[in-house]
Amino acid sequence: MSKIFHPLLALIASASNNELAKYVEFLKEENKILRARIPGQVHTRPDERSRLVKLGKALGQAIEELITLVAPSTFYRWCREEKFGKKAKNPKGGQRKPRELRELVIEIAKTTGFGYTRIVGEIRKLGIKGISRQTIRNILKEEGIKPGPDRTSDCWDNFVKRHAETLWAVDFFSVKTVTTRGLQDMYLLAFLCLSSREVIVTSSTQHPNSAWVVEQTKVFLDQTMNREQKPSIVMHDRDTKFTKDFTATLKAKGVRTNVLPIASPNLNGRVERFIQTIKYECLFRFILFGQRHLDHVVSEFVDYYNGRRSHMERGHLPPIQVIPEEVPKLNRDQIMVRSYVGGLVQSFERKAA
Repeated sequence: MSKIFHPLLALIASASNNELAKYVEFLKEENKILRARIPGQVHTRPDERSRLVKLGKALGQAIEELITLVAPSTFYRWCREEKFGKKAKNPKGGQRKPRELRELVIEIAKTTGFGYTRIVGEIRKLGIKGISRQTIRNILKEEGIKPGPDRTSDCWDNFVKRHAETLWAVDFFSVKTVTTRGLQDMYLLAFLCLSSREVIVTSSTQHPNSAWVVEQTKVFLDQTMNREQKPSIVMHDRDTKFTKDFTATLKAKGVRTNVLPIASPNLNGRVERFIQTIKYECLFRFILFGQRHLDHVVSEFVDYYNGRRSHMERGHLPPIQVIPEEVPKLNRDQIMVRSYVGGLVQSFERKAA
């Protein structure tokens, strides 16, 4: 920036104080940095342009040094369009399409995720011929709707949302316990439903071989197969303990597996987040003596987690708790505090009627 204090800043500084000028200069530089992080053009909506015009006109020619979102000439064109009422015409001077047709284009784009060419095809199928691909592009651009590839790419979040109610994730975790042979690692399997966030944790073992994994998978299937929303997909990482026998056991019950790509821990982040929760909120606060003690503590915490512990993704309710009836007022004597996991955690609950 060649000039530190342009006329506008000098005016502000003289009207108030030097600190105000420094604030403005800092915000200008910060805006430059942020703008550099955004590739390509930034398309503005009509309401956004109106706000910029309203504020920018009061600055006079100083807007040329301040504006970075678009070129100064573009800003002046916005001002002319607002003054002379030329918003009803497109840049090439043609007439805007009827409101009903514009709304139809927008609805098709949002409903199907199609690109410009596919939307033209949908319009033509309805018997409407007087609309081109460029017109589709202009309409969606004005509405701030991104091109088709940016909307239709099947990202991981879209996959999870489509299958969430019947999609389960599974992962191993280990815990150190005190045994007659010293500290030993015990291994467990955690299954998590991505919709309800319900968790099923298996019993532990020191030797998580294929036979043990198959046995625990059968237990998981027995607990979930009779549900209305029974599992249809189980996703897991590439741990070698997930063998062909594990896949075959699920397939025999009509459940397919989804193997995650190499070096992609974030794709299984929901179940790993639960593993972190059970470790930091429970297991790391105990000295665990052997397998039976570990299994008991894990079972107690899982019951608390599923039925009493609030979860943000469940609207701050537990994974499998029925939504409570809302009451306008609740007296303190109607509330009790219950302890779980040997008094480790407390839960505020209504007393039974």
